[in-house]
Amino acid sequence: MNQATLDYVRQHADDDVRLLALRGCKDSEVDLTLALQQIAGRQTARHKLPTWAATEGLLYPPHLSMEQCSSEQTALYKQRIAARLCREAQSLDATAQSLDAPAQSLDARAKRLVDLTGGFGVDFSFMSQAFDHAVYVEQQEALCQVARHNFGRLGLSHAEVVCADASAYLEQMAPATVIFIDPARRDAHGSRTYGISDCTPDVLALRQQLLAKSRYVLLKLSPMLDWRKAVSDLGPEHVSEVHIVSVRGECKELLMVVERQARKPLRLVCINDEQCFETTDALDTAEATDTFETTENNISLETSPYLYEPNASLMKAGCFSALARRFGLRQLAPNSHLFVSSEPITDFPGRSFHIDVVTTMNKKELRHALQGMTQANITVRNFPLSVAELRKRLKLSEGGSNYLFATTLAKGLHVLIVCSRL
Repeated sequence: MNQATLDYVRQHADDDVRLLALRGCKDSEVDLTLALQQIAGRQTARHKLPTWAATEGLLYPPHLSMEQCSSEQTALYKQRIAARLCREAQSLDATAQSLDAPAQSLDARAKRLVDLTGGFGVDFSFMSQAFDHAVYVEQQEALCQVARHNFGRLGLSHAEVVCADASAYLEQMAPATVIFIDPARRDAHGSRTYGISDCTPDVLALRQQLLAKSRYVLLKLSPMLDWRKAVSDLGPEHVSEVHIVSVRGECKELLMVVERQARKPLRLVCINDEQCFETTDALDTAEATDTFETTENNISLETSPYLYEPNASLMKAGCFSALARRFGLRQLAPNSHLFVSSEPITDFPGRSFHIDVVTTMNKKELRHALQGMTQANITVRNFPLSVAELRKRLKLSEGGSNYLFATTLAKGLHVLIVCSRL
């Protein structure tokens, strides 16, 4: 970036990019396209990557890449996983050496990270901080150039940038403690793909090589995938951990820790901002059959006045029986995924409510239950009407302090539950 373009970026750092584009620039030395890209990128980074936004001189990719890259919040979570795996590997090696047993790792593997799908480098930049040596591998030379520049600005002097195909580099690379891989989820035509074998590179085809060259593989997959199917595809004997990561109620990532010989039982971790639920019995047969204690066909406000809605990660995980056992909850019905309790639970991983009124969909009952109400936050679970249809029928605008849950009880009765947030 030449000096004129750099000065333009600094001068208009807080301006509306669309207005700048319409206005144009009279200075012929300013690369306006690049300047606008950098201004927009840094503005996005202020919310998504605050550490990067606070670092002068970083280069940002086009808008789509900024929208698709990891947020700092999810990158920091991967950093914690990678750092823990690094410590565990060192501990295992120290134990093996103290027992005079053959070490399972080579010296070259000690505290070494290899990211085979570097991309913009956000995940790499955070995870690499836990390692003595880290290798960023990316097949696009343009991204490698950006990475070299940015890693220098971020102080990652131990980072090595390699422009290469992931599969080719894997074949000849030195062993690593952790290999991170985030396969591209678009085909040659740009259409989205979700199956593991449909992504690039094909992790299933490379599985044995990945496991031979690392102690752990940290795999990032589409949050659209069924995690049980993914475990089955990768091999239950290889998957030690599954992490479902959500940010502000939106499921963002599915992460898996893969090893040559998985530790048992499988560890399932559901993260939503600061909320965390962890279980090791998510593959129980009860999860597959959805057998829960339910409220039958009524809700007693005397015995069960509190209602709970699991967060996005738990909804994705589907470990509802483990959740019910942990907190002593009853589910309203097998397909509602709403729970009730007799006492308030302060650390429930999701939203918590006090039940004010329960009504059937009878017009007279509805009129009485919703008397004076003009707006409400509506959620439907296992219910024949959509939120929009129900809102129109009830003549309620969105918002306010009232929360309505429309659902179906165990024996088929449609009800509306009026709640207030705890």
